[in-house]
Amino acid sequence: MITSFLQISLYFLICLITVFLLWKNWTKQKFRRLPPGPPSLPIIGSLLKIDLNKPYDTYRKISETYGSVFTVWLGDKPVVVVSGLEALRNAFLNLGEEFSGRETYPLLMHVTGGYGLLVNSGETWKQLRRFTVTTFKNFGMGRQIIENRIQEEAKNLVEALSQFRERMFNPKEMADKAVFNVVCSILFGRTFEYCDPQLNFFCDVIELYFKFLCSIQGQFYNIFPTLFKFLPGKHRKVLESVEIFKCYIRNQADMWRKNLDTEFPRNYIEAFMGHMIKEKDNPNTEFHLKNLEASAWNLLSAGTETTASTLRQSLLLMIKYPEVQERVYKEIVEVIGTSRIPSFQDRLKMPYTDAVIHEILRFTDISPTGVPHKVLKDVEFKGYYIPEGTVVIPLLSSALSDPKLWKNPNVFDPENFLDENGCFKKNEAFLAFGLGKRSCLGEGLARMELFIFFTALLQKFTFSGTQPVEDIDTSPEFACFGRLPRTYTCYAKHHP
Repeated sequence: MITSFLQISLYFLICLITVFLLWKNWTKQKFRRLPPGPPSLPIIGSLLKIDLNKPYDTYRKISETYGSVFTVWLGDKPVVVVSGLEALRNAFLNLGEEFSGRETYPLLMHVTGGYGLLVNSGETWKQLRRFTVTTFKNFGMGRQIIENRIQEEAKNLVEALSQFRERMFNPKEMADKAVFNVVCSILFGRTFEYCDPQLNFFCDVIELYFKFLCSIQGQFYNIFPTLFKFLPGKHRKVLESVEIFKCYIRNQADMWRKNLDTEFPRNYIEAFMGHMIKEKDNPNTEFHLKNLEASAWNLLSAGTETTASTLRQSLLLMIKYPEVQERVYKEIVEVIGTSRIPSFQDRLKMPYTDAVIHEILRFTDISPTGVPHKVLKDVEFKGYYIPEGTVVIPLLSSALSDPKLWKNPNVFDPENFLDENGCFKKNEAFLAFGLGKRSCLGEGLARMELFIFFTALLQKFTFSGTQPVEDIDTSPEFACFGRLPRTYTCYAKHHP
């Protein structure tokens, strides 16, 4: 009996080893023509060679050895990194369709259930993106309607900061609330009072989510998701909080369903539900509640965190460089004055302020690797073979800090966007919003928000720090999946 059991166990072990070896050989053959990269180890891949606090820095250093396209292994998964402006343009513009897939990271998949704008690829993504872009335009994106909403929120933000009466404060909370309200007005047709506990909760959830996503724990969650199912930790609180947030989105959808206007929708939720009715007889429609819920979460979370983080980093940089803040204020007074609220068109007459905002975006580099892509079909790229489904990371940071493309890439310097006559100068290496088919959907909204909020604040206040400028640290607090600015306190003194 024991002998039979041992024989069966031995046969089973041999079968397991055989299957494992066959799988390894298949994997080796499938990925044999991938771009070269640093050596990897079983199970952990190249993780020992990557600085998980700042992986984009590691990728830049690897590119010096292996060139503009190379492979790293995150666990047992190969990841192709594309570095440098030329290679980025070749991949995501010239081969935009092939590289337009979205890598389904476990954390993103868990939060969205695999639905929505961010994690989908192919026809599903195309339909959702096309609808969202059209809907945003119908609600006034790039026109006066959206601008009026931002201007109204800018007034609220100025009033909120005025209440501190030159007392020390943390600008993060107010910046988050102002930006969240703008996105919320488009999605739900409503805004919140800054003192509303519900608004505080929403902003806290978004912060909690992105801090985890950008942390080392978040990286390990994406590499070893099965392990985290059985472990306690911060990820459980993150997922529970996001679920409560999504419950609010579902409640909003239920509320608008009761009084639906399909001809003249008043917000994104109502427009989406109107489209659901139009396609109710289509069994393959992408317009259903799960895609609505996930897309709304994508727009609210990403649309709030990235813009709000950039806004508060802009104030920190103005504190760090008071001479730049003073010059921006002078241009505001000359072009806008001190009484009326800034408009987006004002930027055309304000080359220095426009250059400062672009430099803030370049220097802050809030998304150094973008959101990971994947190739939708087998593709030849720069002499290498990248199989369908392979993860591809666009190293946007490599273009934003290339010394061959910028005057002063490693320091904050608005002259990077000014010509010898002081006029605003574009630079094709400015990839703060990504490039290609999966570039930032909300770029137009973010640009308008940043200009109006930034100029409205500097029109009314002089910002100063709580420590000497030489001691102010402008490096990010979290710098992994994204670069999240540090929390800081400051003073806001009213202009006379």
